[in-house]
Amino acid sequence: MNGKFITFEGPEGSGKTSVIVGVEKYLRESGYSILNTREPGGSKIAEDIRSIILHKDNIEMDAHAEALLFAASRSQHFNEKILPAINENKIILCDRFIDSSLAYQGHARELGIDKVYEINQFAIGNTLPELTLFIDVPPKVGLERVFSNIRKIDRLDLEELEFHEKVYEGYMILAKKYKNRFKIVDGTQPIEKVIEDAIQIIKNIL
Repeated sequence: MNGKFITFEGPEGSGKTSVIVGVEKYLRESGYSILNTREPGGSKIAEDIRSIILHKDNIEMDAHAEALLFAASRSQHFNEKILPAINENKIILCDRFIDSSLAYQGHARELGIDKVYEINQFAIGNTLPELTLFIDVPPKVGLERVFSNIRKIDRLDLEELEFHEKVYEGYMILAKKYKNRFKIVDGTQPIEKVIEDAIQIIKNIL
């Protein structure tokens, strides 16, 4: 069995974390070896950086610093966790990866998608996921879920709706740019159906 690097993207409140749990359960029951991980974070140093990036008090954070911190966290996580898992032929299920930086900092923060990609090339080389599942939820709906949910609110959640709409716009640009690996799943469906759709897409590459 060859390893597969699969990432999950979506606006805040898209439900992708719950989708990953369902996908992981199915794959483990099917006999696959799985690494379930997340960004920013996924390893101790990367998680430490995550706490700085997402802390609600850090509202003065510069956009360039934000992009560099995400890239630093990603570099540590990739080299410590993801690359070894790829070499061990595991299936990697990663909650966010480089596309988040391209959509959030590249497009929404207006640093430029290509510029942010260059930063991340230094961090992780040319490695891109084999498959990216975008859990598609309108930004307003996602934010309503976030603020009615029990999960901890972070600094990015508190951005204005206009920012989140630009993030979504950035993802749509990436879906066209990387159409061979980007697959869109309707995240407004019941969670069981979203998980089922995600599994069907993944089965096509296994």
